[in-house]
Amino acid sequence: MSETRMMGFLEHLGELRKKITVSLIGLCVTFVIAFNFSEQILRFLMFPLKYSLDFSVTKRYMYFAPHDKLQNMKLVFLSPAEGFWMNMKIAIVAALILALPIIFQQLWSFISPGLHKKEKKYVVPFVLVATLLFLVGAAFCFFIVLPFAMSFLLTYKIGDFMMPMLSIGQYVDFCLKFILAFGAVFELPIFIIFATRMGFVTPQTLAKNRKYAILIAFVIAAMLTPTPDAFNQSLMAVPIIILYEVGILASRIFRIKETV
Repeated sequence: MSETRMMGFLEHLGELRKKITVSLIGLCVTFVIAFNFSEQILRFLMFPLKYSLDFSVTKRYMYFAPHDKLQNMKLVFLSPAEGFWMNMKIAIVAALILALPIIFQQLWSFISPGLHKKEKKYVVPFVLVATLLFLVGAAFCFFIVLPFAMSFLLTYKIGDFMMPMLSIGQYVDFCLKFILAFGAVFELPIFIIFATRMGFVTPQTLAKNRKYAILIAFVIAAMLTPTPDAFNQSLMAVPIIILYEVGILASRIFRIKETV
Protein backbone atom coordinates (compact mmCIF):
# COMPACT_ATOMS: atom_id res chain seq x y z
CA MET A 1 0.00 0.00 0.00
CA SER A 2 2.89 2.34 0.83
CA GLU A 3 4.34 1.71 -2.66
CA THR A 4 0.98 2.66 -4.22
CA ARG A 5 0.94 5.91 -2.24
CA MET A 6 4.56 6.63 -3.21
CA MET A 7 3.76 6.07 -6.92
CA GLY A 8 0.77 8.36 -6.63
CA PHE A 9 2.90 10.99 -4.94
CA LEU A 10 5.61 10.79 -7.61
CA GLU A 11 3.04 10.99 -10.38
CA HIS A 12 1.57 14.00 -8.64
CA LEU A 13 4.99 15.70 -8.59
CA GLY A 14 5.57 14.81 -12.25
CA GLU A 15 2.23 16.35 -13.22
CA LEU A 16 3.04 19.49 -11.21
CA ARG A 17 6.39 19.76 -12.99
CA LYS A 18 4.65 19.56 -16.39
CA LYS A 19 2.21 22.32 -15.43
CA ILE A 20 5.03 24.57 -14.16
CA THR A 21 7.07 23.90 -17.31
CA VAL A 22 4.16 24.83 -19.61
CA SER A 23 3.54 27.99 -17.54
CA LEU A 24 7.21 28.98 -17.73
CA ILE A 25 7.27 28.44 -21.51
CA GLY A 26 4.22 30.68 -21.83
CA LEU A 27 5.90 33.24 -19.56
CA CYS A 28 9.08 33.21 -21.69
CA VAL A 29 7.07 33.77 -24.90
CA THR A 30 5.11 36.68 -23.42
CA PHE A 31 8.33 38.10 -21.94
CA VAL A 32 9.88 38.38 -25.41
CA ILE A 33 6.78 40.22 -26.60
CA ALA A 34 6.58 42.48 -23.53
CA PHE A 35 10.30 43.36 -23.61
CA ASN A 36 9.92 44.73 -27.16
CA PHE A 37 7.30 47.14 -25.81
CA SER A 38 8.88 47.89 -22.42
CA GLU A 39 9.59 51.53 -23.33
CA GLN A 40 5.96 52.13 -24.30
CA ILE A 41 4.80 50.38 -21.12
CA LEU A 42 7.14 52.58 -19.06
CA ARG A 43 5.64 55.71 -20.66
CA PHE A 44 2.19 54.36 -19.75
CA LEU A 45 3.34 53.81 -16.16
CA MET A 46 4.02 57.56 -15.95
CA PHE A 47 0.25 58.17 -16.02
CA PRO A 48 -0.16 58.56 -12.20
CA LEU A 49 2.62 61.19 -12.25
CA LYS A 50 0.94 63.26 -14.96
CA TYR A 51 -2.75 63.06 -14.06
CA SER A 52 -4.86 63.38 -10.92
CA LEU A 53 -8.33 62.04 -10.33
CA ASP A 54 -10.62 65.00 -9.69
CA PHE A 55 -14.32 65.44 -8.99
CA SER A 56 -16.53 68.02 -10.65
CA VAL A 57 -19.33 69.21 -8.34
CA THR A 58 -21.20 70.94 -11.16
CA LYS A 59 -20.92 68.03 -13.64
CA ARG A 60 -21.16 65.37 -10.90
CA TYR A 61 -18.56 63.00 -12.24
CA MET A 62 -14.90 62.14 -11.66
CA TYR A 63 -12.33 62.80 -14.32
CA PHE A 64 -8.56 62.80 -14.87
CA ALA A 65 -7.07 66.29 -14.80
CA PRO A 66 -3.52 66.99 -16.09
CA HIS A 67 -1.22 67.49 -13.11
CA ASP A 68 2.54 67.23 -13.53
CA LYS A 69 3.62 66.10 -10.07
CA LEU A 70 7.31 66.09 -11.06
CA GLN A 71 7.19 69.81 -11.87
CA ASN A 72 8.69 69.37 -15.37
CA MET A 73 11.46 67.12 -14.02
CA LYS A 74 12.28 63.71 -15.53
CA LEU A 75 12.77 60.45 -13.69
CA VAL A 76 16.48 59.82 -13.11
CA PHE A 77 18.53 56.64 -12.80
CA LEU A 78 21.25 56.48 -10.15
CA SER A 79 23.41 53.64 -11.49
CA PRO A 80 24.48 52.67 -15.03
CA ALA A 81 22.34 49.52 -15.11
CA GLU A 82 19.23 50.90 -13.38
CA GLY A 83 17.45 51.91 -16.58
CA PHE A 84 18.08 48.52 -18.20
CA TRP A 85 16.89 46.55 -15.17
CA MET A 86 13.74 48.66 -14.99
CA ASN A 87 12.91 47.61 -18.54
CA MET A 88 13.52 43.99 -17.51
CA LYS A 89 11.25 44.31 -14.45
CA ILE A 90 8.50 45.96 -16.47
CA ALA A 91 8.75 43.23 -19.13
CA ILE A 92 8.61 40.46 -16.48
CA VAL A 93 5.48 41.86 -14.81
CA ALA A 94 3.81 42.58 -18.17
CA ALA A 95 4.69 39.04 -19.33
CA LEU A 96 3.20 37.60 -16.13
CA ILE A 97 -0.07 39.47 -16.73
CA LEU A 98 -0.17 38.39 -20.40
CA ALA A 99 0.49 34.77 -19.41
CA LEU A 100 -2.23 34.69 -16.72
CA PRO A 101 -4.73 32.72 -18.89
CA ILE A 102 -2.07 30.04 -19.48
CA ILE A 103 -1.08 29.96 -15.79
CA PHE A 104 -4.70 29.74 -14.59
CA GLN A 105 -5.49 27.05 -17.18
CA GLN A 106 -2.54 24.98 -15.97
CA LEU A 107 -3.60 25.52 -12.35
CA TRP A 108 -7.12 24.31 -13.14
CA SER A 109 -5.89 21.25 -15.04
CA PHE A 110 -3.68 20.37 -12.04
CA ILE A 111 -6.50 20.50 -9.49
CA SER A 112 -9.32 19.24 -11.76
CA PRO A 113 -8.67 15.50 -11.02
CA GLY A 114 -9.80 16.25 -7.47
CA LEU A 115 -13.07 17.82 -8.62
CA HIS A 116 -16.40 16.25 -9.42
CA LYS A 117 -17.07 15.38 -13.07
CA LYS A 118 -19.64 18.17 -13.52
CA GLU A 119 -17.24 20.72 -11.98
CA LYS A 120 -14.47 20.05 -14.52
CA LYS A 121 -16.46 21.81 -17.24
CA TYR A 122 -15.89 25.17 -15.50
CA VAL A 123 -12.33 25.52 -16.82
CA VAL A 124 -13.18 28.32 -19.28
CA PRO A 125 -15.23 30.37 -16.76
CA PHE A 126 -12.47 29.89 -14.17
CA VAL A 127 -9.72 31.11 -16.51
CA LEU A 128 -11.78 34.07 -17.72
CA VAL A 129 -13.02 35.16 -14.29
CA ALA A 130 -9.65 34.73 -12.56
CA THR A 131 -7.88 36.70 -15.30
CA LEU A 132 -10.58 39.38 -15.34
CA LEU A 133 -10.49 39.82 -11.54
CA PHE A 134 -6.72 40.29 -11.60
CA LEU A 135 -6.95 42.83 -14.43
CA VAL A 136 -9.74 44.74 -12.66
CA GLY A 137 -7.66 44.86 -9.47
CA ALA A 138 -4.57 46.05 -11.35
CA ALA A 139 -6.57 48.69 -13.26
CA PHE A 140 -8.28 49.87 -10.06
CA CYS A 141 -4.85 50.36 -8.46
CA PHE A 142 -3.32 52.07 -11.49
CA PHE A 143 -6.16 54.47 -12.36
CA ILE A 144 -7.65 55.16 -8.92
CA VAL A 145 -5.22 54.42 -6.07
CA LEU A 146 -1.87 55.44 -7.58
CA PRO A 147 -2.98 58.91 -8.82
CA PHE A 148 -4.34 59.64 -5.31
CA ALA A 149 -1.19 58.27 -3.71
CA MET A 150 1.14 60.29 -5.95
CA SER A 151 -0.86 63.46 -5.35
CA PHE A 152 -0.53 62.95 -1.60
CA LEU A 153 3.06 61.72 -1.36
CA LEU A 154 4.64 64.20 -3.80
CA THR A 155 2.84 67.31 -2.55
CA TYR A 156 2.33 66.79 1.18
CA LYS A 157 4.01 69.64 3.14
CA ILE A 158 6.80 70.16 0.61
CA GLY A 159 6.42 73.95 0.84
CA ASP A 160 8.65 76.01 -1.45
CA PHE A 161 11.88 74.43 -0.25
CA MET A 162 11.47 70.83 -1.49
CA MET A 163 10.80 69.27 -4.87
CA PRO A 164 10.38 65.63 -5.91
CA MET A 165 13.29 63.95 -7.73
CA LEU A 166 12.43 60.28 -8.19
CA SER A 167 14.65 57.58 -9.57
CA ILE A 168 13.18 55.33 -12.23
CA GLY A 169 13.96 52.27 -10.10
CA GLN A 170 12.12 53.52 -7.02
CA TYR A 171 9.09 54.68 -8.99
CA VAL A 172 8.67 51.51 -11.08
CA ASP A 173 9.16 49.26 -8.04
CA PHE A 174 6.56 51.29 -6.15
CA CYS A 175 3.98 51.03 -8.97
CA LEU A 176 4.55 47.36 -9.84
CA LYS A 177 4.41 46.28 -6.19
CA PHE A 178 0.99 47.84 -5.66
CA ILE A 179 -0.40 46.76 -9.05
CA LEU A 180 0.50 43.12 -8.31
CA ALA A 181 -0.80 43.37 -4.73
CA PHE A 182 -4.18 44.75 -5.83
CA GLY A 183 -4.44 42.18 -8.63
CA ALA A 184 -3.79 39.35 -6.15
CA VAL A 185 -6.27 40.75 -3.58
CA PHE A 186 -9.01 40.87 -6.21
CA GLU A 187 -8.71 37.08 -6.57
CA LEU A 188 -10.41 36.77 -3.16
CA PRO A 189 -13.72 35.34 -4.51
CA ILE A 190 -11.82 32.56 -6.32
CA PHE A 191 -9.91 31.76 -3.12
CA ILE A 192 -13.14 31.65 -1.08
CA ILE A 193 -14.85 29.34 -3.61
CA PHE A 194 -11.95 26.89 -3.52
CA ALA A 195 -11.73 27.06 0.28
CA THR A 196 -15.42 26.18 0.62
CA ARG A 197 -15.25 23.49 -2.07
CA MET A 198 -12.32 21.81 -0.29
CA GLY A 199 -14.17 21.93 3.02
CA PHE A 200 -11.81 24.28 4.86
CA VAL A 201 -14.69 26.63 5.67
CA THR A 202 -18.41 26.99 4.96
CA PRO A 203 -20.29 29.99 3.50
CA GLN A 204 -22.30 30.14 6.74
CA THR A 205 -19.12 30.46 8.81
CA LEU A 206 -17.80 33.21 6.53
CA ALA A 207 -21.08 35.11 6.78
CA LYS A 208 -21.19 34.68 10.57
CA ASN A 209 -17.68 36.15 10.91
CA ARG A 210 -18.33 39.05 8.56
CA LYS A 211 -17.40 41.66 11.19
CA TYR A 212 -13.91 40.16 11.54
CA ALA A 213 -13.55 40.12 7.76
CA ILE A 214 -14.34 43.84 7.64
CA LEU A 215 -11.73 44.53 10.35
CA ILE A 216 -9.11 42.43 8.51
CA ALA A 217 -9.96 44.23 5.25
CA PHE A 218 -9.13 47.59 6.81
CA VAL A 219 -5.95 46.19 8.40
CA ILE A 220 -4.80 44.82 5.02
CA ALA A 221 -5.70 48.13 3.37
CA ALA A 222 -3.70 50.02 5.98
CA MET A 223 -0.65 47.86 5.24
CA LEU A 224 -0.93 47.89 1.44
CA THR A 225 -2.04 51.42 0.63
CA PRO A 226 0.87 53.84 0.26
CA THR A 227 -0.77 56.73 2.16
CA PRO A 228 -1.95 56.84 5.80
CA ASP A 229 -5.28 58.64 5.20
CA ALA A 230 -8.60 56.87 5.74
CA PHE A 231 -9.90 57.73 2.27
CA ASN A 232 -7.19 55.78 0.42
CA GLN A 233 -7.48 52.89 2.89
CA SER A 234 -11.22 52.79 2.22
CA LEU A 235 -10.51 52.69 -1.52
CA MET A 236 -8.96 49.26 -0.98
CA ALA A 237 -10.94 48.03 2.04
CA VAL A 238 -14.38 48.53 0.46
CA PRO A 239 -13.57 46.46 -2.68
CA ILE A 240 -12.14 43.69 -0.43
CA ILE A 241 -15.39 43.61 1.58
CA ILE A 242 -17.46 43.54 -1.63
CA LEU A 243 -15.29 40.73 -3.04
CA TYR A 244 -15.68 38.85 0.26
CA GLU A 245 -19.47 39.02 -0.11
CA VAL A 246 -19.22 37.99 -3.77
CA GLY A 247 -17.15 34.97 -2.71
CA ILE A 248 -19.76 33.95 -0.11
CA LEU A 249 -22.59 34.35 -2.62
CA ALA A 250 -20.76 32.35 -5.30
CA SER A 251 -19.97 29.58 -2.78
CA ARG A 252 -23.64 29.31 -1.83
CA ILE A 253 -24.65 29.12 -5.49
CA PHE A 254 -22.18 26.28 -6.08
CA ARG A 255 -23.56 24.43 -3.04
CA ILE A 256 -27.14 24.81 -4.26
CA LYS A 257 -26.15 23.48 -7.70
CA GLU A 258 -24.41 20.54 -6.04
CA THR A 259 -27.54 19.52 -4.14
CA VAL A 260 -29.83 19.84 -7.20
